[in-house]
Amino acid sequence: MWTTDTILFLLGVLLLAGVVSAKFSNRFNLPSLVLFIAVGMIMNRFIYFDNTKLAQLFGILALIVILFEGGMQTSWKQMRPVVGAAVSLATIGVVVTALVFGLCAAYILDISWKEGLLIGAIVGSTDAAAVFAVMGSQRVKRKLSSTLEAESGTNDPMAVFLTVSLIEWIQVPDANLFSMFLSFLWEMGFGLVFGLGVGWLAIQIVNRIHLDTSGLYPVLSIGLAFVTYSGAAMLHGSGFLAVYVMALVLGNADLQYRFTISRFNEGFAWMMQILMFILLGLLVFPGELVEVMWQAILLSLILMLIARPLGVAVSLLFGRFSLREQTLIAWAGLKGAVPIVLATYPMIAGLEQGQLFFNVIFFIVLTSALVQGATISPLARRLGLAGDPSAGISQGLELVSVGKANLDMVKKSIEPGTCVENCTLQQLELPEDTLITAIVRGEEMLAPRGHTRLQAGDVAYVLVAKKNLDTVRSMFTEPAREGCCSDRNREGDAEVP
Repeated sequence: MWTTDTILFLLGVLLLAGVVSAKFSNRFNLPSLVLFIAVGMIMNRFIYFDNTKLAQLFGILALIVILFEGGMQTSWKQMRPVVGAAVSLATIGVVVTALVFGLCAAYILDISWKEGLLIGAIVGSTDAAAVFAVMGSQRVKRKLSSTLEAESGTNDPMAVFLTVSLIEWIQVPDANLFSMFLSFLWEMGFGLVFGLGVGWLAIQIVNRIHLDTSGLYPVLSIGLAFVTYSGAAMLHGSGFLAVYVMALVLGNADLQYRFTISRFNEGFAWMMQILMFILLGLLVFPGELVEVMWQAILLSLILMLIARPLGVAVSLLFGRFSLREQTLIAWAGLKGAVPIVLATYPMIAGLEQGQLFFNVIFFIVLTSALVQGATISPLARRLGLAGDPSAGISQGLELVSVGKANLDMVKKSIEPGTCVENCTLQQLELPEDTLITAIVRGEEMLAPRGHTRLQAGDVAYVLVAKKNLDTVRSMFTEPAREGCCSDRNREGDAEVP
């Protein structure tokens, strides 16, 4: 008999096991999802769990949180040059991969070609949870990691659409394919527009609402993420795309309480990722994996060495990516939570081969994470595509804002071509009750002085009265013009080394 205390104790054990697994995954250069799933499979010996609908619901909730956190951390400036390639990979690449893999799966598993295409659609997309986690710890050139992160954040809608449409086609053979295509255009278009709209609205809400405590702002932001997904989905748009776009808009805005929101989202995303993979591990029975082992291994090799590389080659045919870069992008097409969650769809739909599909896809995900996830960094070095070891290290000032205080701390980046660039602090005409408390330049933190000159790329932490927030924001975004820096104390200005 499961009591409340027993369930809570088990939940604590699972979280602790997930944290320990994450620690060991870094030491052994393995994606953490492998060990999370392994914990779930071990717990499967003691806990009987076969609630597919609950696993699917929790998986969707976890993916919303993970996509939101990933979008918040994505720099649009770095993503913009590769957005075309990422969209091509997320659409054309997924379709080509699904088609090639699906036909091979139909032959190897001795199933119909429609069912084969269904498996191809489920494993055709890269996984946001796996890619965000692995790219954050691997040293890969920024251009490639940005492409992979953008692809993984935008290709889930294509995988979901193909999966749902193929299930409908299998169950209703005379379904109208043209109407399915129009439905796809609506889902993508509406998801994009809805995400942009809610993202803009979220900026206004976060920056203008004055809550009693800063701890409520992360709750507000994650609530907006859930509303974005459900709102888009209820109107037959792509909820996953809407959440990622909304988070991208919010994360690249001049946002108050950014540190508080980011730290909460990071911890919450880790917790959801741990519980999701453990729960998905509980859903599989190891004995059933052995029964499909040789077919799954063969299909894994086809996916990694044939289907995914072909999908990348076709989608980047006119892109500015060398053969070496395409090779790394193809190899880094990690599979993770999304294929496993999508593998529950055929089971819930009652397809005859649903359990077979789930077992094969689960094995493929494990193989992808073990083989590809552990070898991305060595392959990048071998191909000469490894990034700077210092890349991705962000140095900043951790500050907590208090909702009821009349002062706030804001983080302002000095952009090239703005009015404040090349001005010394004593030349800035700051509003009353405003003080620049710290400046981060590269890997250094500078103590501000009157003759400290602001440079493009600097990050300034400004203590400002809330009534002057809009004035300070406009100061740091105003384009350069004559007379930007006041003439007071111009004589004797000293450059900061």
